[in-house]
Amino acid sequence: MIKKVGRVMDLREKIIASSLRLFSEKGFHGVSVQDLVNDSMTSKGGFYHHFSSKDELLYVIHDKFISYVLSEAHSAKEKYDRPMKQLHEILKTSVHVFDLYNEHITVFYQENKYLKQEYEEIIKQKRNEFKRIIYEVINDGQQSGDFRESLPPTITTMSILGMVNWTYKWYQRDGDKNIEQVSSVYIDLLMHGLLTDEALKDYERSSLYAELNF
Repeated sequence: MIKKVGRVMDLREKIIASSLRLFSEKGFHGVSVQDLVNDSMTSKGGFYHHFSSKDELLYVIHDKFISYVLSEAHSAKEKYDRPMKQLHEILKTSVHVFDLYNEHITVFYQENKYLKQEYEEIIKQKRNEFKRIIYEVINDGQQSGDFRESLPPTITTMSILGMVNWTYKWYQRDGDKNIEQVSSVYIDLLMHGLLTDEALKDYERSSLYAELNF
């Protein structure tokens, strides 16, 4: 019996788990619905009860981790009223996603070219919303005095996204640094580059900074 986090994995999760493994091994077009049915030990009726098509399943894989980072970004903005703390939390969760949803992200970068346009548009909207949130946090931080005004918000935003998104290329769960340590390095680099002298003093006295793990 397949289990996940101490409970029986439901059918939808089983199908997704099978698709992550099979898509990674054989590619999207190398896997049929019947292959997924056989691997997840269900029926075609069971498959189509949860997914309208293999295309929707590929979309769900993509959407899972993108929705996670977007939700966490919104939560960070609601939880903290100071931009430097918001950015700290956004960076932490957006890096942790490469460990939490490692298999999803591997399939995403390998198979995203096969995503149907209707699904691609939804994903694009969510990615743009995430980018917008980071831009707003940077812009708000410059206006409040947290972040240096000399740094263009657009370039700063794209630099952050570039650094974080490239993690999938080299991060390994069994590597020298765990994901907590990786995120701490990113946060430390970016905060020391972005924060004004006064804000940096506040940040280094904060509990968030004390929790960094190198």
